[in-house]
Parts: sequence; structure tokens; C-alpha cells
Amino acid sequence: MQRWDGIEAIPASLQATVVTIGNFDGVHRGHAAVVDAAVRAARSYEATAVALTFHPHPAHVHRRESAPELLTGLSDKLDLLAEQGLDATLVAEYTLEFAQQDPETFVRRYLVDALKVRAVVVGADVRFGRDNAGDRDTMAELGLKYGFDVHLVHDAADPGQRRWSSTWVRELLAAGNVEAAADVLGRPHRMRGEVVRGHARGRDLGFPTANLHTDATGAVPADGVYAGWLVRRPGTSGEHRLPAAISVGTNPTFDGLLRQVEAHVLGRWDLDLYHEEVVVEFTHLLRPTIRFDDVDALVRQMRQDVRDAAARLGVPEPADPTPEQLHTPGS
Repeated sequence: MQRWDGIEAIPASLQATVVTIGNFDGVHRGHAAVVDAAVRAARSYEATAVALTFHPHPAHVHRRESAPELLTGLSDKLDLLAEQGLDATLVAEYTLEFAQQDPETFVRRYLVDALKVRAVVVGADVRFGRDNAGDRDTMAELGLKYGFDVHLVHDAADPGQRRWSSTWVRELLAAGNVEAAADVLGRPHRMRGEVVRGHARGRDLGFPTANLHTDATGAVPADGVYAGWLVRRPGTSGEHRLPAAISVGTNPTFDGLLRQVEAHVLGRWDLDLYHEEVVVEFTHLLRPTIRFDDVDALVRQMRQDVRDAAARLGVPEPADPTPEQLHTPGS
């Protein structure tokens, strides 16, 4: 999939497109339905399938203090859109000036002039232009004026049921219900970030962890211990998925204050992941965060967490590390 940062990056050779528009935060099943319809329509029109998205998210421009935590960062969003079969994504820089365009100006500048649009595919709740004044009816009117078709996709789980939405996913993650969140997303929820050095308590206890930098992208689920996967070289042909037990919280047994996300790769004490960008996927909540009376009780529970994670992920239960393994360099 090609990435175009701004309309200036669109190749002059572009002939015709079918476009879908949205923030696509999380690229959940509702988004996937709209994008899939756009890709299928593009094939019938013999046109290029394009998603037009915005960065930063409009909420983080208009109401930064109260904006919701994003489900995906830009890199993950583009990777997920690429998986839907799109030919290109146009990333429009969202600024206060950009937001002042009236609906017709936006459509004429971005869709008609820049993308040479043949058809637009949108969900029922599409909004665009200054003050979100444009909706699906506006788009249909502009399609008649400028000569492009408009296709409406209903993006609910079932007729009469709650629509797939990023808000729904956030609610589920806040409750630690990553399995239900995965059902709305169509895949496990993920975070992406650089592995940084922590306090090394995990290694000292026999469970070395990859600690995500605090600026990692992706909404942080509720505090607890999860089963999931650590993905090295995400989005590349060399992507490598490793089973993991993932802790989210402040390490209350050690009176921690900083909320952290750290992943222990099952059965691996030899990994050196420092400064590597990884993706962590959450598949099952194993238990809530607990404060233990002593370190021995914590270690016993961590061993059980590893066993439970292996069972949930369907991988062999790892053996306890040898003293030599505990002293190998790694995260």
C-alpha cells in the first residue's frame, strides 16, 4: 500500500479513485466493512482504492485535554488499513486551518481535484467539513454536482444492534475485557512502542520483561495480567510473534507509582530487546493486579501466570529457568 502524506505527494499519474474517508481509530470491524466495500468498488470501477484519513486525530486538535485515548497510533493504523487490501492511504494533516474548510471546499479540493474520485464509500455516520456540517446527504448532493457516485455501508454488528465503534472498544478495554474488544476489532488489541530499561525486578525474580516506553501508542487496558503476544519487526515480512504474559499496572507489591506495560516472553531469557520497537497484543485477561504480602508469594503467582498464559495461547508450558539462563543478557 502506498502512503501519501498530503495531496502534494499524490502521483501525477493517478487516473481515478474510489475513496473512503475516516479517522479509522482502531480499524475495527465497522471500519473494515467500509474499507472492504471501497476496495471491491474500486475493482469494479477499475480505479485505485484509497482511504483518506487524518493526523493528528481531530479530537486531539479541538479538545486536547478531554480527547479520548487513541486505540492505534498512525503506524499501526496504516498497517491495519494495508491489510484490508487498499492501494493507497492519503494522510491529511489535521489543523485548525484545515478544519475551517466548508464541506464543498473539502470535497472539491481533496476528492475531486486531488484524487480524481469516481466513487465515495462511507459509513452511515460520516461527517466532514467545518463543524462537521457535511453528512451522507451532503456527500450525495456533492456527488451529483461533481459527477461521482456515493455508496453507503451500514457498519453495525447486526440490524438494530450497537454499531461497531472505537468508543465501544475503549469501554471494553477499560474493563479489561480484551476478548470482547477483539470481537469488535476483529483482532486482538495492540500497543506499539520502544522497549526501554526498567527496574530489572522481573529478571531478578526469574521473569525478564520487555518494558514499553511510556509514549507507546495504543490504549492501555485496565490494570491486570494478560496472555498475549509480543511481535518483533511488526508489519514486515520478517515479523515474528512470541507468546507472552503481559503485566499492566504500577507493581503494587513494590509500592510502584508509574503505570507500566511489560511483557515476559514465555520460556525466553536470552532476548535483548532494548531500543527495539515491538507490538504487544492482548488476547486474554488472566487476573487483576494484586498486592502480595511478600516476594515469594509474588513469584509463585508469576509462575502460575506463565502456566495460565501458555494454556490460553495453546503453546507448551515453559520450564523454569536455570541459574545460568537468569544471568544471560536480555530485557
